[in-house]
Amino acid sequence: MPSQQSLAHVDALEALYRESVAMLRAALSRFIASGERPDPATRAAGAFCYPEIRVRYDGTPASTAPGRAFGRLHVPGDYAISVTQPALFRDYLAEQLDYLIEDYGAEVSVGRSDEEIAYPYVLDSEIDLTGAAAVELARIFPATELAHIGDEIADGTAVQGPGPRPLALFEAGRTDFSLARLRHYTGTPPAHVQKYVLFTNYHRYVDEFVAWAIAELNADKGYTMLSGAGGLEIRPGDPDPARAVADSAWRRHQMPAYHLVAPDRSGISLVNIGVGPSNAKTITDHLAVTRPEAWLMIGHCGGLRPSQRIGDYVLAHAYLRDDHVLDDVLPPEIPVPAIAEVQLALGRAAERVSGESGDQLKARLRTGTVVTTDDRNWELRYTSSALRFSQSRAVAIDMESATLAAQGFRFRVPYGTLLCVSDKPIHGEIKLPGQANRFYERAIAEHLRIGIAAIDELKLAGDQLHSRKLRAFNEPPFR
Repeated sequence: MPSQQSLAHVDALEALYRESVAMLRAALSRFIASGERPDPATRAAGAFCYPEIRVRYDGTPASTAPGRAFGRLHVPGDYAISVTQPALFRDYLAEQLDYLIEDYGAEVSVGRSDEEIAYPYVLDSEIDLTGAAAVELARIFPATELAHIGDEIADGTAVQGPGPRPLALFEAGRTDFSLARLRHYTGTPPAHVQKYVLFTNYHRYVDEFVAWAIAELNADKGYTMLSGAGGLEIRPGDPDPARAVADSAWRRHQMPAYHLVAPDRSGISLVNIGVGPSNAKTITDHLAVTRPEAWLMIGHCGGLRPSQRIGDYVLAHAYLRDDHVLDDVLPPEIPVPAIAEVQLALGRAAERVSGESGDQLKARLRTGTVVTTDDRNWELRYTSSALRFSQSRAVAIDMESATLAAQGFRFRVPYGTLLCVSDKPIHGEIKLPGQANRFYERAIAEHLRIGIAAIDELKLAGDQLHSRKLRAFNEPPFR
């Protein structure tokens, strides 16, 4: 549990944040009602600014070398990061501060940053923008300036100036941008996103997850709610939850999400990202700011080996990145390593759920390289791809897994992939409607349960889950 000292710092952040939001909302309301512009002197004093955490480290070595890969200080000096919605990140922020205070004697202070809150992030139902031109509002009030938000810290391209070093990967404006996008794409409040995330590329996994989640919710397992796309909220004992799910407006959202919510965010979120690396990049760009403990891909793939059968599993130990969506920020020649703790968790989960082990499980579960392509009709260009696939020793092909792994690597989120073979196109087993239905009925329930069981295993790993493989040379202290 976080210390009272660190929680007090987060409470101070929250007080400053609420004050800035209240002043910005009040100024917006006055302008819309009477045309009164905000006072320049008040704004210059930081009235609309995000709060900021500041850490000072005098260079004293840690009393004992931390065993974890994060929460470390190597260079003496000042560190800082602006923060949005501190209440949403309360436990995370306090925990990260505790590491630095306890191990390094760091001095922590809280104040206002010089980064203003963009007005769209504070709008609520009480502010009626009817008749107000967005262009005019953006000229008078702080607005989202894309030049000032980005992933330079995470990508290691930020230029260190004379000011404080970054304390975390994401500044407040970048975080607010993604929290707003998460609501748009998933149809759920960002506050409902849990620490463990499953991705899938087929809606039938959603049906299975929802049925399992409702059973867990009503079995008094400590979960408080099932939150779903379109404003769905199901609580223990609610009548006819299946109908409520069926009637929800999930179809309005590009990547609908479902969250089995636990009070400490230790539940599971499932996101149906659909097909393609662009979707995979989009959703993880935004989920990364919630600082999940891990994300796993549980979806379908094409089997590339003649010995594979429909319904077999593929545990990715490596990725051949032919998705291209990250080439500019993470060149394909940069290796994306498997995370041992995740691999072991998926393997143990497969044994538990299937009831098989040793050679019996090995006959159904192949490990090896997964190819991720951005060409849905790659089969029509197989002649030009065959040599590359063969040289990589690939065992499966899909359109999301390598992208999700590369994003996990990039944003320091442990990742893993367990796929299920739904077809073998280069060996004459093309997925047809009747065959697909039989496959779905047989494979989906077990596959999803393996993903859930893997998360149970990962929860036991604690800090060791966050491998040094994910840490850069000049890493910000916060995980």
